[in-house]
Amino acid sequence: MGAGAGGATGSGAAGDFVEAVSGFATGVVVLTVRDGRDDLGTTVTSFMSVSLEPPMVLAGVTSSSYLAEVLRRRDRWAATVLGSGQRALAGRFAAEGRPSARLLLASEPHHRGALSGALVPDTGLAALECENRQVIEAGDHTLFVAEVLSADYISRTEKPLIRVNRRYLGAG
Repeated sequence: MGAGAGGATGSGAAGDFVEAVSGFATGVVVLTVRDGRDDLGTTVTSFMSVSLEPPMVLAGVTSSSYLAEVLRRRDRWAATVLGSGQRALAGRFAAEGRPSARLLLASEPHHRGALSGALVPDTGLAALECENRQVIEAGDHTLFVAEVLSADYISRTEKPLIRVNRRYLGAG
């Protein structure tokens, strides 16, 4: 349940595993990175805090994705924790064959992170700029353990967007 919020169910043990973990509620994050003149991003549900001192997070991305390739080359990226009203934005960033993050954010207020250069939606619950400290291959995903360089904004007035049983829970 890493990059992209979808997931096909299979048969046997793999299908049972997908069914089992899909019932685990997770927050929803849009991860963005600037790669030269291009901007990439995806919806990630494999995201968590791993350390307070120094502040560190972990993001899991499908290893075979172009985004994972870029994150191996580009150490700095941004993670925006989405609010309950941002289901459509999460869906756009999760879609197969999605265009550049610039196009996905064209109708949304956003800015470039000062430290990462990544595009950051202005309307999430929190935006973190991060720098990779460790890259771990784990099955079909790559885990990026990163130090949080800055928290761009923090909103306590919105409820978070949650994903459980392959559905987003939240308004909008």
